[in-house]
Amino acid sequence: MSSPLKYMIGVDIGTSSTKVIALLPSGHVQALYQQAYATQQPQPGHSEQNPHDILQAVTRGIRQVAQEMKQPPAGICFSSAMHSLMAVDAQGQPLTPLLTWADNRSQEIADALRPTGQGKALYYQTGTPIHPMTPLCKISWLRQHATPLFARTAQWLGIKEYVLYRLFGKYVADYSIASATGLFDIHALMWSPQAMQAAGITTAQLPEPVPTDHILRNLPEHVAWDLGIPADTPFIIGASDGCLAQLGSGALAPGHATLTIATSGALRIATTKPVRDEQQRIFNYILDARHFVTGGPVNNGGIILQWFVRDFLQQKDADLDTYIEQALAIPPGAAGLVCLPYLLGERAPVWDGHARGVFIGVQPQHTAMHFMRAAMEGIAFGLLSIANALRETAGPLQQIAVSGGFTASPGWIQLMADVFQQPMHLEQQNDASALGAAMMGFGALGIAFEGLPAATATIYTPRTEHAAVYEKHYRLYSELYGRLKDVMHQL
Repeated sequence: MSSPLKYMIGVDIGTSSTKVIALLPSGHVQALYQQAYATQQPQPGHSEQNPHDILQAVTRGIRQVAQEMKQPPAGICFSSAMHSLMAVDAQGQPLTPLLTWADNRSQEIADALRPTGQGKALYYQTGTPIHPMTPLCKISWLRQHATPLFARTAQWLGIKEYVLYRLFGKYVADYSIASATGLFDIHALMWSPQAMQAAGITTAQLPEPVPTDHILRNLPEHVAWDLGIPADTPFIIGASDGCLAQLGSGALAPGHATLTIATSGALRIATTKPVRDEQQRIFNYILDARHFVTGGPVNNGGIILQWFVRDFLQQKDADLDTYIEQALAIPPGAAGLVCLPYLLGERAPVWDGHARGVFIGVQPQHTAMHFMRAAMEGIAFGLLSIANALRETAGPLQQIAVSGGFTASPGWIQLMADVFQQPMHLEQQNDASALGAAMMGFGALGIAFEGLPAATATIYTPRTEHAAVYEKHYRLYSELYGRLKDVMHQL
């Protein structure tokens, strides 16, 4: 009789959808399930989701993948989006929707705290820049603007903590997700007393912080039946999506960066200790006992191009890829047009929710595609500014691996190589966060993992003939925000 097939379920609870995979120790993905859910914006600056929809996506995904594999998993490990927040009462019932990372209602809190000595001290202690995305600022805002709700709140949770509570009846938070809250001391590995004071809460109102390889056991029988798995299946708490994407991309070596552009974007590297940045431009999040992930996210990635085609050009049913290719046919520099693509405010490196989009240098010869080209270059310049902050604080970027929706366009990858004047490595490795979760699960259970199959990388080499124009426009881009910041804030 053949022995049972060992496989790990990796669950990635993303902002737009949950992905669930089955990964073999050989590194091959055997099953994949994905379920999307909606985000509501009931007021400007608000970004909310129904936590029940996300819980349903997680449970359905686990059940579907286990059914497809026709036998129980060796374990289940979780990845999750960062910075989400919800309040629950003493019975664990939600008092609020889930506030996502994109919820900016606490901008006034961040504005007041960030420039102070207290704000800088909290940044160094927690590794998280002061910004309205953080639970620290969100809780502080609710304390001021929703006093009765604040008084009724028994626990403050992110989405992963809520899902695990509904599965196991326990409040636990992994060090990785905790390190992105602005409430967690990444050096002492405990909730920060200084952050508790700033937010006006106690550690009793937060889940118990545990390492990313922490194992939850003894699933209640009715939950196990609903998931279609044995009650003794071990659940590994896992880490955040950004950190696990670094693991799932095989990018833990010093100076090995990952660059992602999807709706938003990010640039990250793994380090062995937090990186101190006097200008508070970059984050430091925990991956595991040996690795931090440092870098920065941008709010404005592909969503800017979607806005431009759908709302500015009024082409609601147009194929975005066609417009991207037309924009790429415009020569570098967009004939002197420069864009700050800050339509949704901006995170790294300026961390300013009041930032606004700008086109400057407009002349009669500029066509719609010049504007789109300038927007693409602006997205690239934003990520280059994060790369330069990392070079200043953490050292050289030896290699850059690219991922995300933008990789469907070879010309866009080439643009990034030309702007960075550094090769871009494209490996077709999908669902890096879910892969990273499953890999972490194998490690936590002591199951030998052979590694992901070797992927053939396509390398995009920078063209030196475009270096000068990009260097000039990047210098202008870098000066613009500082010169226009006061105007943006007045607007």
